[in-house]
Amino acid sequence: MTILLTHGYFLAEDEKEQAIMRPYVPLGILYISAWLEQHGYDNEVFDSTFSSFDLLCARLLQQRPQVIGIYTNLMTKLNVLRIIRFVKGNETLQHTKIILGGPEVRNHAIKFLEHGADYIVSGEGEQTMLELVQYIEGTYTGSINDIEGVSYLHEEKGLLQNKERTKLKSLDALPFPNRHKVNLSLYFDAWKGRHGTSTISVSTMRGCPYSCKWCSRAVYGQSYRRRSAGKVADEIAHIKANYAVDSLWFVDDVFTVSHQWLEKFAEEMTQRNLVMPYECITRADRMNEKVIIDLKKSGCFRVWIGAESGSQKIIDLMDRRVEVEQVQQMIQLARKHGLQAGTFIMVGYPGETKEDIYATVQHLKNADPDLFTITVAYPIKGTPLYAEVEDRFVTSLPWENSTDRDIDFTRTYNRKYYDYAIQMINYEVNFHKALKKPVANLFRLPMLKLRSTLAKGHMWVEERRKIS
Repeated sequence: MTILLTHGYFLAEDEKEQAIMRPYVPLGILYISAWLEQHGYDNEVFDSTFSSFDLLCARLLQQRPQVIGIYTNLMTKLNVLRIIRFVKGNETLQHTKIILGGPEVRNHAIKFLEHGADYIVSGEGEQTMLELVQYIEGTYTGSINDIEGVSYLHEEKGLLQNKERTKLKSLDALPFPNRHKVNLSLYFDAWKGRHGTSTISVSTMRGCPYSCKWCSRAVYGQSYRRRSAGKVADEIAHIKANYAVDSLWFVDDVFTVSHQWLEKFAEEMTQRNLVMPYECITRADRMNEKVIIDLKKSGCFRVWIGAESGSQKIIDLMDRRVEVEQVQQMIQLARKHGLQAGTFIMVGYPGETKEDIYATVQHLKNADPDLFTITVAYPIKGTPLYAEVEDRFVTSLPWENSTDRDIDFTRTYNRKYYDYAIQMINYEVNFHKALKKPVANLFRLPMLKLRSTLAKGHMWVEERRKIS
């Protein structure tokens, strides 16, 4: 049985990501690879990040795998469809079965199947992928209907979706992801060259127990399951022993969701002399001074604290269940204890007004994070936000040529307004930061203020257009 796993992301084709240059290894397929290997199925991982579509196609023709498993998300969807077209259009690959998994497939299963995928894996993928491989090989004892988490097309009945896959009860049963299957030095060099330090991603938990309306829970659901602190420490020990890497990036949605777990993790890291720099994401309501002390003790140098807006009205509309003032306090407290603090901002959420945007500016000035990122809200199919604005879509794009990121909907203002709003927020907050060192920023300050004023002017013009 020849199995090839890939993810269809090509960094060379993504100008925005090249500018950011923060590539992460595809942990999902590395877990699938390790699980298959643990159960006796050798496999190849074609890491497309630093490769190309042509080289992937050449490898497929050379290996002619019986199974190709492809991780699919918003960023990779269009490339995944390219890969499917190549496989289905090539006579030497007619025997190859295409299996798709990842966050994008659950709510678009019928579309992917109609465009050539053979099987869709919804939810957690390790057990489902193993059973599908056994089924294709002919060694599975049941029928295709018995494999949980699978969708496929039946010649007469159309789309068939099997029972939802039961989630793994103990994540400690998972082997470490097969990092040796990819060339990690490419990632390390990319990070080191652009940011001065290399990093490696680690997952300690699956699922998120919170209910933010814009967030997709298509793979792990609204759950919380976690590997033991000792098991995570074992993985970090393995990383330190095998790779010359400077820092860790924990990909978990809410790293400090369990204070008890964090305390045990800090103990494991210090007692076993494993402490190394890391950054993580969390929520303000799952932080306090003790949590911040444990973060720093265990090696954390930067914590990202979600806010999304500086307007309590918008945060409540998002069902974020957090207080603006609490976010500000935790950002300030983290910085007081010597941690860098970052935060996320979203503009263009349904119901957001000019006043809410300016509240966000004030929020960022009050909180004074070291870093912040801003995006325009977009609806992902399967989320409450998508259902809320579906009847207000102003774009009608062919599914096979677009992603949910391309969807626009009727908002308080037009899309251009929010593009200018992002500029204004950046300039206003950076001006506020520059004021702390007026002499050093003598020439920068007037430029920032001028650009902020111009952005505000553009916002005013777009607002007038809406009124007229």
